[in-house]
Amino acid sequence: MATADLHPLLEALDEPAMVVEDRIILLANQAARTLLGEAIEGSDVRLMLRHPQVLEHLLSAAPGDLDVAGIGQVGRPWTLSIRRLDGQSMLVRLIDRSAVVAAEKMRVDFVANASHELRTPLSTILGYAETLAGDDQLDAARRMKFGQVIHGEAESMLRIIEDLMSLSRIQAGRFVSPTEVIALRDIIDQSVTRARQFLGAMQCKLETDVEDNLPRLIGDPGQISQLLDNLLANAVRYGCEAGECMVRVTARAEKQWIRLSVSDNGPGIAEQHLPLLTARFYRVDPARSRDSGGTGLGLAIVKHIVERHRGTLEIRSQLGEGTEVIVCLPHES
Repeated sequence: MATADLHPLLEALDEPAMVVEDRIILLANQAARTLLGEAIEGSDVRLMLRHPQVLEHLLSAAPGDLDVAGIGQVGRPWTLSIRRLDGQSMLVRLIDRSAVVAAEKMRVDFVANASHELRTPLSTILGYAETLAGDDQLDAARRMKFGQVIHGEAESMLRIIEDLMSLSRIQAGRFVSPTEVIALRDIIDQSVTRARQFLGAMQCKLETDVEDNLPRLIGDPGQISQLLDNLLANAVRYGCEAGECMVRVTARAEKQWIRLSVSDNGPGIAEQHLPLLTARFYRVDPARSRDSGGTGLGLAIVKHIVERHRGTLEIRSQLGEGTEVIVCLPHES
């Protein structure tokens, strides 16, 4: 096949691709021109790819793959792929590895964060358990106190593990669309009832405002309940600190959507935290979150439930004014 005949094949590739012969770039597709410059065809490859590892691999003319970083952008990871064509020409491709590297970093970070979150209560449990086992002079009151601490920390670990398992189940089914027809009003009433039990001695009012004849949802009732429980738990946990506190749940039909909102008039959240709130284990105030029983996974679970239901999630907040979480879900046509 003549070199010119390869041009349509190169243009069909999404990644940057070039035909190189005797150090000259004979052909380049649009992706390569965008990355390295429109005038690369006919140029010396040594001027276009000024990367020591890449040039050493190219000039050796040996077929194979090489992982490199820094072509076109500092730190950007690529796999350089070289394959022999007829004669002395070579097909050179640059395969972007950014998504793979990012996914691996997320996995490593997730394992590190999960290990850290579990290590904190586990260390407390071990410390108190060793004291109980090694000190037979402890009085009954201190033994009871140590036992209560161990029980509380074990419950904290259990909540983290349950949330991790829940998140894993939701992600495993993210490509399977829910099919059950559900009444959102019933789920709201049940979640609000559970939230009122959670209030305890807190002086916080819970109100609902659900539109009459609200259309039904196509969804997973267990996951929608979990979504509401997490939003209400956050609103009560962080929005009911002092004074006249109010948590409000509203539901309205808007075109093809049901707009579900959970709002509070608490202290609010600084703007720089808002884009990070749905990340796993992210906490605005880690110490306060742990003291109140938060796992740092609630909004991550909410985000993945919304994604599975093909909806949208928005978090609005201002310091001193409160926070509102808005979920839009498609309703039954």
